[in-house]
Amino acid sequence: MFLNRGKLTLLIILCVTMQTVVAQKSGIEDNVVLQNYKRIVLDGGITYLPIYKVNRKKVIPIVNTVDTISKKDISKIYKEDWSTTVFNTYWRNKQNKHPFLLHFADSTFSSPVDHKMVVTSRYGWRRGRPHQGIDIDLRTGDNVKTLLRGKVRYARRHGGHGKTVVIRHDNGLETVYAHLSKYLVKENDIVEKGQVIGKGGVSGNARGSHLHLEVRYHGKSIHPEYLFDFSPDTKIRSNDIVVTKKWITPRSHRSTRQSKIVVQTNIEETLDEIKNPTKSIYIVKKGDTLHGIARKHDTNVSEICKINEIRYNSVLNVGQEIVIY
Repeated sequence: MFLNRGKLTLLIILCVTMQTVVAQKSGIEDNVVLQNYKRIVLDGGITYLPIYKVNRKKVIPIVNTVDTISKKDISKIYKEDWSTTVFNTYWRNKQNKHPFLLHFADSTFSSPVDHKMVVTSRYGWRRGRPHQGIDIDLRTGDNVKTLLRGKVRYARRHGGHGKTVVIRHDNGLETVYAHLSKYLVKENDIVEKGQVIGKGGVSGNARGSHLHLEVRYHGKSIHPEYLFDFSPDTKIRSNDIVVTKKWITPRSHRSTRQSKIVVQTNIEETLDEIKNPTKSIYIVKKGDTLHGIARKHDTNVSEICKINEIRYNSVLNVGQEIVIY
């Protein structure tokens, strides 16, 4: 669960105060005794919430994660690092903490196009450079719609993206819609889920008409298919999604094939897995290559080379042991 320091302090004070009052009313004068701690995530780090024992009963402060997040003052999201002229307002933040948790109030999103979504190029490494979004097929003049409710932060040309609209949403996530032919919104407009924001086109560096869709959080691109299921069901994969380094690294994926997606929803379990990764040993067989081994284990060649202290062009021998995490 995520709390800010102000809410955490208030929560502890209220818990102790309420339990003291109950003890006084019942005529029992037992002291409040510190029993244990509950581990929680606070401001991106691990902290511990005290658990008190009152009148021989263990008292655990109960916090509704959904309520805590949904009642968060979202006005700050639309003020901090807000610019209508800069594409990436977080460019000064060189390092992003990961893993991080994203919360969605909705269980579904709106398709960005009116017709069946056909992904023609995926998030990942493409022609020697990162492709930081997905390409969805459309014809010039087709409607382009926003995935979720939010506020238009940017609506102007941006380099190879051509005519681009960036929308920030209530959870801080930003969605990018590029290669448009026409804008139908302007900066600071409030838009509802499924609202038409522009027309598809070929502006910028586009090879044929298509929608280039990116999903970003604090300036870092996230694999869109990790968060959203681009099938006709248009489901958000979970209300709470933990985003790890793998899903913000294009090099970990290939634009020509769909990555194996296993959504993580518990940040404490994810942190434990990162701290204590599961190791497996792969025995090299005839015809194996580093690229093939990486594909089989849903990892990348650079990670295998780093772990095994071998080079990118190292010759593999049949029977050789390769460590995989």
